[in-house]
Amino acid sequence: MDLNVFMQNGIGNIMKKAGRYYLTNRKGLTFLTGTLPRLKHSSLLRLQNEEKGVHIPPFLIASIASRCNLHCAGCYARAGGGCCANEPAIDLSAARWADLFSEAAALGVSFCLLAGGEPLLRRDVLERAAQTPDIIFPIFTNGTVIDEAYLQMFDDYRHLIPVFSIEGNAAETDQRRGSGVSAVISRTMSALKQKRILFGASITVTRENLDTVLGREFISELRQKGCGIVFFIEYVPAEKGTEKLALRPEEQELLQQGAVTLKGQFDDMVILSFPGDEEAMGGCLASGRGFFHINPHGGAEPCPFSPHAKYNLKDTSIKEVLNSGYFHELRQIAAAAGPHTGGCVLFEREQEVQAILAK
Repeated sequence: MDLNVFMQNGIGNIMKKAGRYYLTNRKGLTFLTGTLPRLKHSSLLRLQNEEKGVHIPPFLIASIASRCNLHCAGCYARAGGGCCANEPAIDLSAARWADLFSEAAALGVSFCLLAGGEPLLRRDVLERAAQTPDIIFPIFTNGTVIDEAYLQMFDDYRHLIPVFSIEGNAAETDQRRGSGVSAVISRTMSALKQKRILFGASITVTRENLDTVLGREFISELRQKGCGIVFFIEYVPAEKGTEKLALRPEEQELLQQGAVTLKGQFDDMVILSFPGDEEAMGGCLASGRGFFHINPHGGAEPCPFSPHAKYNLKDTSIKEVLNSGYFHELRQIAAAAGPHTGGCVLFEREQEVQAILAK
């Protein structure tokens, strides 16, 4: 199946399942009826660009904050230099992020995943995202800084969708993220459920939590809390010394099989596996094929797990990055890698990526 068609069908499926949160809620229904035609228009823009020889991915990943209030074990953002304890002066301004959101919308991007650091520490940027209704913004957050003002923002702007980063049950989450984090997340989930606001969970899957997170009981508990979207993210050992946490080939297969089973058991939830689901879409989606990553300083990286930027969006457009020879060569590396075997293709071929970067 054509990648554009496949991903458009996936977007339609996401919105269909989101309906259970929105159809009985006035604000949610307003969002749903306004968003569906916007997504259709974005799809048309991507098709028009494709006919002109310009492939526009439906997704972007934007790490809008360098700063984070937690120090999670094995954090890929810290390992890649994109996260620190203090606010750096070189982070993109909120005004520049607003320009990038507007450009992305005009090109036909449908979703922009906001990450960090901790993205909720950049409320100025989120306010700009709130004023960009043509894009849906899943916000990957540790959940510890959501206050009443943020709850009100999520209620008023339903295209901002909080996605909580967890590791499994309370003990597993607290072990990696800090004591008491799980309890804070649970309370916030309850507040969102009460307002019938769609939210998700992003689960970093390791050899230690694989059995837990693939359990029907675990996903059922998330659903009861009001969670409607689950991302399974295979752990990539970006931090030296954490290689033992990465899934082995047989465990990667278990994750894929388990995700398929859970999709059938919870057909009113959106369940995605990354990078495992890339296999169904013809391989690696990085470097602009399905998405690319913008780091907090504006660097245009092929993927969060491959933090090697040749261009910076402080002075370059999204369209220029997508059309660059750099991204074109990276897509060729990914295509030549053969069938997906789990993990991140470009992370595993770091020397080849750096060789292209140095040219």
